[in-house]
Amino acid sequence: MTDPIDYTALDAGKHVNYWTHDVALQRTVERRCDPDDSLRDRLASFGEVMGHEIAPNTEVVADNDPELRTYDADGERVNEVTHHPAHIENEQLVYEHGLFADAFEAPPGRDEPLDFLPHFAEFTLLTIGGNTGLTCPGAMTGGAALVLEKFDDGTLADYYDGLTAREYDDLATGAMFLTEKQGGSDVGANEVRAEPTDEAGVYRLYGEKWFCSNIDSEAALVLARRPDAPDGTEGLSLFCLSTVDADPETILFRRLKDKLGTRSVPTGEVEFEGAEAQLVGEPERGFKYMSEMLNMERLYNALGSVGGIGRALLESKVHTAEREAFGDRLADQPLMRRDLVDMAVAHEAAMAVTFEAAEQFARRERARRASDGAADTDSEAYRLMRILTPVAKYRCARMTVDATTYAMEIRGGDGYVEEQVHPQMVRDAHVSPIWEGPSNVMALDVLRSMLTEGSHDALLSDLRERLDAIDDPRLADTAATVAEELDGLAEAFAAIGTAGQEGAQLAAKELADYVFDVTAGVLLLERAAWRLDEADDAREALVAEWFVGEHLETVDARGIPEDDRLPVEAFDAIVRYGRAEPEAVQPVADD
Repeated sequence: MTDPIDYTALDAGKHVNYWTHDVALQRTVERRCDPDDSLRDRLASFGEVMGHEIAPNTEVVADNDPELRTYDADGERVNEVTHHPAHIENEQLVYEHGLFADAFEAPPGRDEPLDFLPHFAEFTLLTIGGNTGLTCPGAMTGGAALVLEKFDDGTLADYYDGLTAREYDDLATGAMFLTEKQGGSDVGANEVRAEPTDEAGVYRLYGEKWFCSNIDSEAALVLARRPDAPDGTEGLSLFCLSTVDADPETILFRRLKDKLGTRSVPTGEVEFEGAEAQLVGEPERGFKYMSEMLNMERLYNALGSVGGIGRALLESKVHTAEREAFGDRLADQPLMRRDLVDMAVAHEAAMAVTFEAAEQFARRERARRASDGAADTDSEAYRLMRILTPVAKYRCARMTVDATTYAMEIRGGDGYVEEQVHPQMVRDAHVSPIWEGPSNVMALDVLRSMLTEGSHDALLSDLRERLDAIDDPRLADTAATVAEELDGLAEAFAAIGTAGQEGAQLAAKELADYVFDVTAGVLLLERAAWRLDEADDAREALVAEWFVGEHLETVDARGIPEDDRLPVEAFDAIVRYGRAEPEAVQPVADD
């Protein structure tokens, strides 16, 4: 598509095809997935369902929270969670489409499962129009299926079959019960204990889990400590159980959390009183297994943030295209154009870094499946995934909070009322920096990947190779700035390596931000070169130029005297996905 999108033709960010209107995602798929027509048709079909059926349903679900009935009329414990019919309909649409099943089991007409990279693209579509009542349980369903695919010896085949079912009646949604009151993010402080039974691999769980999302999961993964196991994460084992099928006398759903947002996800407190659960894999390797799931959950979280930014951007484009103030449409006013360009470029930077992390995840899993062996923890793909995943999760989560909040501001007072989608977007966005580890945990994980796995060396080498391959003279100025900052990032890594524990932790967030900005700069340039070569279109070059200028280039007086008019002159290209003539980026003159 080269003609600018006419957003005046839309009423809001629903009743649209999300695939059709997210050209940045389309081009990401074209460049990274080598799609055929069947994949394009699949994504277009899902985008249509998302915009016209699921997104409207989510507004109904948002006004009808799940409800917990702990006891029946006779005082018998039942632990029953009920959901609104609109949520059930949405689940059926998503799971029977094969969004999660097809990433693990070959769908009809294919010999192999869908690669994880197009699966992540499809999940991104889900996050644009779906609420967290779909995306959170869905992500944990995919994560639990991955753990069992990797580490189960076949003992838990019934759980795996449920997690990968295409028929809704056969479905088992996943969950991970990690958090305990005394530990929070410090999982090593967990105290839930697992007592062995006479049956091999079957244990009884005792203790409390404090924050259990998707509490009514049919395939929940739970960390617990066996008798005489070591303290800390080294002593944790992983167990699987269905809270729905468990004897109600052995498990108590104490209450559902009264949360700020994400209320469509039933999150509650669980007390285990002897519930039967099956051991996953080898004892005392539970945290290692759960770490594999956490990598995937953090990717899903980052993709959800990309989708959240995209939805906020879409709502803002539609509103500013229609709304007039002071005699002009908002979208025609220079300052608003600047804001929308900033949002559009932020969206594409977030997408670029997150999909790079996703590509490395997919690359690693592709190799594992091809060899029918264990996942390699020493490959280049693993090291790149290990540093980019927490960086993407940390930065994109903060970005979606900013984007949804500003989209509400753009909408004005009308956006502050509950009839609009904006309050729900803002509330839900605020959980993104918290779930799967808050910002500090992500920043410290970047340090851990650097200091224990050498992930920074793999990243620097990869980024240099990519940057060196960009030889279009029209990108030379921007590439030179990124190259200078890449050298600066190498210096930052070296300084962190000799700073000691305290000094390294003090600079951890700055390091994570630096990694994101430089990585985004390289990836956006790479994408710009691809688009110039593919379509003789400089639009992506302008996106890269703006991002680098805003985040990597040192300017005097905060750039105010420069009078950069790109947001006005390139508005249709960047915000409305129009074509930009190659002359919009000038080649560097020869000396």
